[in-house]
Amino acid sequence: MFTILSKVKYTLRKVSFTLEGGVMKNNIRLLRGQFDLTQEQLAEKVKVSRQSIIAIENEKYKPSLELAYKISKVFQLPIEKVFIFEMEE
Repeated sequence: MFTILSKVKYTLRKVSFTLEGGVMKNNIRLLRGQFDLTQEQLAEKVKVSRQSIIAIENEKYKPSLELAYKISKVFQLPIEKVFIFEMEE
């Protein structure tokens, strides 16, 4: 049983998540203000560069699922409260 679960976890790590045909918006800037966090402080908490946080906030970069999860955990919110996926028309 343990071997099967280990293989599933390993396989899931290799899957990349892309959101084609849509726009990923976010509430990070607003949430940082509410939590009194700078871009640098948030970046340190989720172990990325400040430039990555800037790019995500400005919707120039779509974070990985893992990074989106880490950011949402900092704000103690579900991912869908931090990130909003909108389909392009």
